[in-house]
Amino acid sequence: MTAGPAIDELHYEEAPNVDDVPGPRSRELLETQREIDSSAVAYPEDIPIAFEEGKGATVRDVDGNTYIDMFAGIGVLNVGRANPYVLEAVHEQADKLVHTVDFPTEARLELIEKLDEIAPDELRGNQKVVFGGPTGSDAIEASIKLAKYNTGGDGLIAFRGAYHGATTGAMSLTSNKGFKERYTPLLPEVVHAPYPDPFRQEKAPQEAVDHALEEVQAIVEDPYGGLANPAGIFVEPIQGEGGVITPPEGFLQGLRDIADDNGLPLVFDEIQSGLGRTGQWWANDWEGVTPDVMTSAKALGGVGFPLSATIYHEDLDTWGSGDHAGTYRGHVVAMRAGTRAIEYIQDHDLLAHARELGEYIRDRLEEIADDNEFLGDVRGRGLFIGAEFVDGGEPARDLVDEIQQYCFEHGVLVWTAGRHGNVLRLLPPLVLTRDLAETALDVIADGIEHATADAR
Repeated sequence: MTAGPAIDELHYEEAPNVDDVPGPRSRELLETQREIDSSAVAYPEDIPIAFEEGKGATVRDVDGNTYIDMFAGIGVLNVGRANPYVLEAVHEQADKLVHTVDFPTEARLELIEKLDEIAPDELRGNQKVVFGGPTGSDAIEASIKLAKYNTGGDGLIAFRGAYHGATTGAMSLTSNKGFKERYTPLLPEVVHAPYPDPFRQEKAPQEAVDHALEEVQAIVEDPYGGLANPAGIFVEPIQGEGGVITPPEGFLQGLRDIADDNGLPLVFDEIQSGLGRTGQWWANDWEGVTPDVMTSAKALGGVGFPLSATIYHEDLDTWGSGDHAGTYRGHVVAMRAGTRAIEYIQDHDLLAHARELGEYIRDRLEEIADDNEFLGDVRGRGLFIGAEFVDGGEPARDLVDEIQQYCFEHGVLVWTAGRHGNVLRLLPPLVLTRDLAETALDVIADGIEHATADAR
């Protein structure tokens, strides 16, 4: 029996369907939020909306406006909003048991087994999983501790353009200076190497890869490389916040080789790129390169429940009892939701769907780029897509902001990324249908034309 309804049954029938936005009730709630919520709130500054409910790849605000969702809570809702197959298990579990720390439950063990089933080749059957806290940052912190515990080192190698989270260790690996400048000092002995970005670096793909790997190798092996006691290499197989930077083939394998040659764990941050987002279970599957450690969160909680996991080779399972802990490492409702989400992806062949639909979306964007000099690069894999906008070779953030606003006003929710905010980032649920994708791309195309017409 197929798990749950088909993907074309999950969404609101009329989408997009918007009036003047934001509507009066949204404006009222946004104003209340500004008065009583934290000044750190950021997302409503870009899209002023107050959500009410959602279904599949569509979402409705408190004024009844219905949108096509092309960012899925920043890659969280891979099987869509309110997926009934997932929620069936959620309701069942919530009525029985919610929190167990790390006592065994069927939900916990089933999810660990399911993660092993979809693990990269050389981890499958050889992996351990530790649940710590509920966020991706928690999984990164666990991976840092694991690397240090096993190597005795303290130096960490990360990459320019990286985003790994907002806690101290994760922020240390993150490269955004403005994001962390008020919180220094952070972890010492963190070095950021270049990440291969042929478009921005104006290099041929192989040249960009060679340059990045030479820098990493020098950091690790050069007697004057500067990092005295390295503990591990931490990398996003595709950079998300950095602008959906998709490295050319050979980069991940090169890192694997350097790590092996120097006895270092290689850690892949799959928090945004994993669980089917790229049309493979994990972005590293595209190159067939298996990490020693892999972090997962976001979509792991099924339909938005907070849950993270650090998945690692059993040879690294040297921790003693209690050497890593966290109160919410037993969120059994989220674990049930995660297992159901994986089952839904499997039973509806959403990996193939993501590959096919992602190709369609990139093709549409590349057709626009052929006639629009401001759209400089289209990249990504599956339904992890970035479109970078430039003006005379310089980042065109204002254009992307205008495109995002146009799409919002016409019922399509998109997000941005990149070091300069000039990348249109598309992260729709994997259950997005072809019809919804075509409608959304029509709006996006109109938004691009509208934003760039005056700049020509």
